[in-house]
This record gives sequence, structure tokens and C-alpha cells, in this order.
Amino acid sequence: MQGFVETHRLDPDKEDVSKRLRHFEEIYRFYTSRMVARQSERCVQCGDPFCTTIGCPLENAIPQWLEAVAERDLEKAFLLSNETSPFPEILGRVCPHNRLCEGACTLDDGYGAITIGPIEASISDLAFKAGLRLPFPGITSKKKVAVVGSGPAGMSCAHFLLRAGIKVDMFERAELPGGLLTYGIPGFKLDKNTIKRRFGILKDAGMTLNLGVEIGQDIQMEKLLKNYDAVFLGVGATNGKLSRISGEEHEQVYLAMDFLTNVQRRLYGQSWMERFSVLGKRVVVIGGGDTAMDCVRTAVREGAESVTCLYRRDEANMPGSRKEYLNAVEEGVIFLFQAAPAKIDIDEKNHVVGVDALRTELGEPDEDGRQRVSEVADTEHCVPADVVIMALGFDMEGLPFVEESGVKLGDWGEIVIDPETCRTSHPKIFAGGDCQRGADLVVTAAADGRLAALEIMQELLG
Repeated sequence: MQGFVETHRLDPDKEDVSKRLRHFEEIYRFYTSRMVARQSERCVQCGDPFCTTIGCPLENAIPQWLEAVAERDLEKAFLLSNETSPFPEILGRVCPHNRLCEGACTLDDGYGAITIGPIEASISDLAFKAGLRLPFPGITSKKKVAVVGSGPAGMSCAHFLLRAGIKVDMFERAELPGGLLTYGIPGFKLDKNTIKRRFGILKDAGMTLNLGVEIGQDIQMEKLLKNYDAVFLGVGATNGKLSRISGEEHEQVYLAMDFLTNVQRRLYGQSWMERFSVLGKRVVVIGGGDTAMDCVRTAVREGAESVTCLYRRDEANMPGSRKEYLNAVEEGVIFLFQAAPAKIDIDEKNHVVGVDALRTELGEPDEDGRQRVSEVADTEHCVPADVVIMALGFDMEGLPFVEESGVKLGDWGEIVIDPETCRTSHPKIFAGGDCQRGADLVVTAAADGRLAALEIMQELLG
């Protein structure tokens, strides 16, 4: 260990940009057994590992599994990484590691942080390839839990309940499970077979997956409360936000998730809507987070004539993963920083022709620590566009079946929970993920699902 002086940080190889733009397959080639050990040997083995205590919402045992894989003990590393995380090979791919574990790494200042994310993904990939399996006890309890929603929070809750031998029935309204992981995050970031494999593990462990079933429509909430000992709600936050500017109601102005989901449905061979095609069009994406990066990189692969990202802050203040921004730059996306949309321009033939934007200035930090944004008068300029995609975050979807069950909702329609237990105001209902905290990271949803599962275990098993 502590080989950071002799061994430099080495990120995984990625496919050449000229080739990767032709498909939606993952662009990274994760580590071999030899390389994952070499990169793990760089770890300092801090007495107080900030990567775990500050950087990771799941508080994963990062130094421990780094040490195990450095010692070529793949099975130990595999079991350790899966002990606290419900799907490390997914989080190793999609987390903004520079803002989390790697950003908290002691070596980040001077030597280059340990490549925690790629190592995390590689450990499980190599273990599965070697035939290693996760230990589940099978269903050993007569208790049953209904999990509503198959996204990251629901997957996590199901994973930990199954490890305790509790029967889980999962209900998902879509045709495929995974929620945001399946329909929102593009395949060039997350191979869909990785998600499919995880659901295979959950089903082998005893979970029953019910697809195309919407609670409140196909099955009433009262039935779940009657038939199950507890219910976990992981229904996400799926309503896209708009800018409240003139012209944004035009049919060529898309919400990010509508666009991404439609492309993914086409790739799955499911029904899709041709109006979301961007082939040969000038695309402007408004926003600077990971969803915006998913949109710009998808639009490039969909054959857009040009793709421009409009963001009201500067590059340093982008909220998403830096590697996704750099990948987008490599793939030809144009970034216009410190530009705020003011109006969607529509011509006399009712076609979108551009976005009027104002230049912005950054001021003092607000209560969240981010610099305040102010628009500069008389700086309006037009960014040409045939299609505009709004990637400004997500609001809560209306949840009448939840409120009718006596669950308290907040001012924004979010499910109100006790943050220490994930309990709602109903004694049998728990909730986690975006439906209670607002749109956030996959890893925070996973942490919520785990916390809820532990509380449910305590209640049902004692």
C-alpha cells in the first residue's frame, strides 16, 4: 500500500471519440485484475478516511476493500464493497466521484485522488466474471414488505431486506425495472445489462418483481397495507422543471427526461415518439448538471447538427460530474457559460429558431454556498436552435394515492419522513430517495433505501 509516489493515478481507458459517437455502449474499459490492484496500492490507508466519513453517503468501507484488492484478494474486496452498498458496480459508474469520495481523498491535493469509482466498478465486474456470488439466506421470515418503485431507492431497500431473509414484492409501473437507471441514464454511462444483472440477483434472492403495475390504478394502496407488514415508497421525482420563459410551451421544447426516456425506449425496441428526434437539428440544452450532460451527449449520438449547452453559472460551478463535462467537450458539445435563457424565439411559421439569452454575473455565495447569479442588462443575444431541451432538475409528481393513505406531504409535494428512520406519518409506510428529498444523487437514494430497510428489519424482526 501507499504506492502513490511510484504509481500515478491512471483513469480507465475510454473509447476514441470518433468511434464512441456511433453507438450508446459504455465508453470506459474498466481495470484488469492487475491494474485494479496497482491503482488500489496507491491508497494511504488514512486513520480517519475522509473518503468514507465525508465523501460517501453510504459510508462504504473504502480503505478496507482497497487493501483487499491490493492484496489480490478479490473475493474479500467483493464482499466488503457489497456489504454497505446495494450495487457498487453501478455507483462506481454513475456517481460524481470528484464531488464525493475522490474529492475527499487525502491524495487529491498534489498526487491525484485514488480512482475509487473505477476501482469500485471493477471489483464487482471482475468478481461476477470470476463466478463469485453474493450470499443471500433465502426467505427465512414470514414477514412481507411491498416496495413501490424499482429505482435506486427501491432496489437498495429490497437488497437489504432480502439479506435479512424478508420477502419482498416490488411494484413498478414501467415495462422494465430500474427507474432512472434504466430510462434516464444513457447506456454510454451505464450498460443496461449491469442493471439487468442486479435485478436477476434480487429475484434469485427471493424478490417478486411486478412490472406494468401502477399503485393507485392497478392496485390500491389499501390492499398493500392490508397484505404486507410494511410498505416502502421509492417513487422518485419525475416532473421536469421549466424556466418560466416565453415560448417554453412549444412542442419543440422538451423536458430532459421525456427526451432521454424516448431515446431509451427506441433503443429497447419499445414504442417511442418520432417528434423527439433531433436528427439534423440545432439543439440547445439548458442546464449544467449530470442530466444536462446526458442530454447533450445523447443528442450528439442522435445525429444533431449542433449541440449547445446554456448554463447560467461558470464551469467551476457546474453541479455535475466533471468527467461527464469533459466527455461532452470531447464529443463536440459547445458550452456557453454565464448565459441565462430569457425567451424561446418562434418564427411566423411556428418553428423554434433560437433561445434569447442574457449574460450573467456571479456574486457572493448564497445560503447553499453557491455564488448568486444576476443578469446583466442590455446583453441579450440569440443562440440558434431548432430544439430546446430543459434540464433544470425535477419536481415531485402528484401522489394522490400516498396522501389518501394518510401520509403527510410537504409544501412541494414531497413525502415527509423522519430523516433518522425514513418513517412517514403512517406507521406502516416508509419512504426514501427523490420522492422525499427532491431530485438528488443515485447514491443518496441508495442510502435512503438502506436506512429504511434497517428500520423495517428492526421493527419486523426485533
